[in-house]
Amino acid sequence: MGRVANFFKVICLLLFLLTVAITITINSKWLYAFDIQQLNILDYLTVTKEELLKNYSELMRYLNLFWVNPLKMTDFPVSESGAFHFYEVKRLFQLNYVVLVLTLFPSLWILYKGIKEKSLWKFIRPFSYVLVGLFSLIIFMSVAFDTFFVTFHGVFFNNDAWIFDPTTDPIILALPEEYFMHCFILFFVIFVFLISLIVFLGKRQFKRLFVKSD
Repeated sequence: MGRVANFFKVICLLLFLLTVAITITINSKWLYAFDIQQLNILDYLTVTKEELLKNYSELMRYLNLFWVNPLKMTDFPVSESGAFHFYEVKRLFQLNYVVLVLTLFPSLWILYKGIKEKSLWKFIRPFSYVLVGLFSLIIFMSVAFDTFFVTFHGVFFNNDAWIFDPTTDPIILALPEEYFMHCFILFFVIFVFLISLIVFLGKRQFKRLFVKSD
């Protein structure tokens, strides 16, 4: 595997695993249903759990589906600023799905060839570096989630529309910061697991090849 080809294979596979982890996380409605109870979200609202889940589904349908416009939630009005932020989030969701689709078949082919030709071990070093970076982010998030959360928004948004006023955008009361922390935790668990799985399979291949060569 040439260096350039290897580089593009690493990037393609990483983007695929990244978007898989993101897709699973943002579509984990069970996590929000769990947090409604865990974080006592209903204490800050005047809707029932069933009504809240309905509004959450309406929001996610808007964010997930390209053709759903504008954003409308049954029990939560949205200000112009709030609608703009959700529009920006929708664009990020769309970007995620586009990258997922574009890398799906190339990545499946890379994995197929890697298993068949016993070349997954060549991903051990770059993926190990990625794991070190991920664990650094996890430590940062664990000790200073507020700073991590603000930094995240600073990277992906060039405005302060993400700072909601509960009086004009009461949906923010239904989406506490702790919920997003749980989303990040789920994302990191999935992403680290997927990358670690490739590293594990690569090391097993390497060990077998090394033993065989002896």
